[in-house]
Amino acid sequence: MKAVQDGISVNIMGKEFMVACPEDEREALSAAASFLDRKMREIQDSGKVIGTERCAIMAALNISNDLLDLRKRETFAPDVGQKLRFLQNKIDAVLRQEQ
Repeated sequence: MKAVQDGISVNIMGKEFMVACPEDEREALSAAASFLDRKMREIQDSGKVIGTERCAIMAALNISNDLLDLRKRETFAPDVGQKLRFLQNKIDAVLRQEQ
């Protein structure tokens, strides 16, 4: 992660993305980017999915499934949903830049 004036630079699957982010949320965004990178690499390393975009979609589906499973169990604080929506918006913005 590299801080820039209005956000950070994150590296996902060997590609650098500049993401606007308030300073107090940079650590969380960096952690989310690292988590996404690990998940995408796991999917890519499985050999079952080819292509960065497909890996991103599969990672998003897996992470979404995990989130929905957690919601069913109600095992997280109420503000986590807001933070997850923020991170999802950032992930969507990164994927739009890749296209």
